[in-house]
Amino acid sequence: MRLSHWSYSVFLSLCLGWSGGHALAAGPALSPDMVQALESLQQRMQDGASQSEIDRAKAAARRLRNGNAANRWARALFLQLAATGEAQRGQDAAAADLFYQARRIDGVDADSRQRWLDQEARLRLRAGQTAQGAELLGEWIERHGGDRDSLWLMAQAQATMHHWSQAAEWVDRARRAGGMDADRRRLAASVYQHAERYDAALELLDAQLESGSDDPQSWRRAAALAQRMQQPGLAAALWEAGWRRGVLQGEDALERLVRLHLAGGTPARAAEYLKKAFENNTLPRDNEHQRLLAEAWTAARAHQKALSAWRTLAEDTQAAKDWRQLGELAYGWGEWSTAIEALRRAREQGADPARTWLLEGVSQLELSNETAAREAFEAARDAGASQAEAWLASLGERLGEKAPDGDSSPDEMTPQAPSGTQ
Repeated sequence: MRLSHWSYSVFLSLCLGWSGGHALAAGPALSPDMVQALESLQQRMQDGASQSEIDRAKAAARRLRNGNAANRWARALFLQLAATGEAQRGQDAAAADLFYQARRIDGVDADSRQRWLDQEARLRLRAGQTAQGAELLGEWIERHGGDRDSLWLMAQAQATMHHWSQAAEWVDRARRAGGMDADRRRLAASVYQHAERYDAALELLDAQLESGSDDPQSWRRAAALAQRMQQPGLAAALWEAGWRRGVLQGEDALERLVRLHLAGGTPARAAEYLKKAFENNTLPRDNEHQRLLAEAWTAARAHQKALSAWRTLAEDTQAAKDWRQLGELAYGWGEWSTAIEALRRAREQGADPARTWLLEGVSQLELSNETAAREAFEAARDAGASQAEAWLASLGERLGEKAPDGDSSPDEMTPQAPSGTQ
C-alpha cells in the first residue's frame, strides 16, 4: 500500500533542492571539469530527467567507485542526481536504493548523509516498502526531532502496517506539532478508533461534524464510535443529525436510523420514521419492517399501536409466534378479548397449548366468563400446565363448589397469575 498524502512535488523539490555551489562546498574540493559535469547534468535534469541522463549519472558514479576523497564525494553527488531522476520518473524503489548508496560512501558529511536518509525513507514509503521506510524515517526523526509533516507521515506509515498503538502515539506527537488538516483529522480519528481510544476519536469527529462536514463516512464513523463507547443514545442522535442534514441518505441509512433509535432508548422515534417511510414508500412494508414497527411500538409501550402492528403482522404471516406475541402482549396489558382471540389463533398454528390455554382461562375469568374459563383451565391441565389445577380449584371456590375430600385447602391452591411474557 503506497502512502499517498505526501506531496510528490514537494518531495522532488527536496531532491533537487541542492544548489550546485552549496552542495559542492559540503565536501572535498573537486576539479573544475568535475564541477562543470555535475552542474551541467543537474541543470539538464532540473525540468525532468531522461533515461539517458540518469544512465549517464550512474555511469559516472561507477567510474568514481575507487578513488580519493574528492572522487568519493563526486560519486555521491552523481548518485544523488541519478536518484533524483529516478524519483522524477516515479521509480521510487530505484531512487531509494541510489540514495542508500550515496549516504553510505565514506567521507560524506553528516548533513548530506542525514538529508539522503530522509529522502530514502520517504521514497521507500512511497514505493510500498513501508516497514523499511518507517524504520528509516523514525531514525531520522529521532536524530532531528522531525517536522510536523514527518510526524504525520510516520503516523500514517504505522497505520498502514496496522500498528495501531504506535500509530496513536505518533498521532499524539504530530497533533502537538500542529498542521492537522481535514485528511489528517480523518487519519487521526481512524487511528484512535483502531487503537480503541474512542474518546479521542469521537472528540475529533465531533469537531469535524460541528464544522459542517458533508462526508457521510465521518457521520457513520462517529455513530459507530458512540456505539462502541456504549452510548447508543448518542449514536442515534448523531445519525439523526446526519440524516436531517441530508448527508446520510437512502434506504439503508433510514433503516439504520430506525435501529439506532430502538437501541438508543427512543423507540417512538423509530416507529414514527417507519410509519412515515411506509406512507412514502421509501421502505417496503414487508414482514421484516412490519415486525420492526411492532417491536418499536411495543418498546415505546404504545399499547394500541403495538397491538395493531402485531395484528397486521400476524394476519399476514399466520405464524404461531406472531399470534402468540400479540396474545401475550394483550394479556399483559389487560386487553382480554384481544388476548383470547390471538391465543386461539396461535394455538391453531401450533403454539404451546398448555400456556395458551392457561392464559386464555385467566383472560376469560377476568371477563367473568366462568364456564369458558373452566373449559380453558381443563384443557390447560390436560396439556400439562402445572398451574391449571390450582386455577380450577380457585374457580370452584369462587362458584361456591366444595373441594373433594383429600384435596388441598383453598389457601394452598390459590394460583399465581402467569405473566404476559415468557
